[in-house]
Amino acid sequence: MIDTLLESLTGKKGNDAAVAAGGQDPLAAALSSLLEKNGGLQGLMSKFSKGGLGEVFTSWVGMGENQSVKSSQIEDVLGSDQVKGLAAQLGVDPSKASGFLADYLPKIVDKLTPSGQIDSAENQQQQGLDDLLPSLLSSLTGGKQQA
Repeated sequence: MIDTLLESLTGKKGNDAAVAAGGQDPLAAALSSLLEKNGGLQGLMSKFSKGGLGEVFTSWVGMGENQSVKSSQIEDVLGSDQVKGLAAQLGVDPSKASGFLADYLPKIVDKLTPSGQIDSAENQQQQGLDDLLPSLLSSLTGGKQQA
């Protein structure tokens, strides 16, 4: 399921042209939008805390092992409207979007917080996300370069 989502995101012929023309990769745009809508990592942490998953989110930020999260928990915390919006942005089914977030949001948060704490500078989070995505996509697609 996740491979199909990644193929649909990384395999679209227009993606490379859009990025080369100064546009943003659809996955980067969707993740940036998710962070922005939730008040950055700090706001996302607050949402997870209010949803009873503060300890889980804290594990992603901290230096230890990341605790897992279920796609249903992602939907509960973010709300189905946000998941549907993300899915629409990516052109996939909402269940695939929530599954993707459940699998990769812990890794993304972990990579955006290398010192084990949330940096309050929003622009640094965006830069970190921009820096992270090429290597994340490469690792998710097994290092295969998309034509």
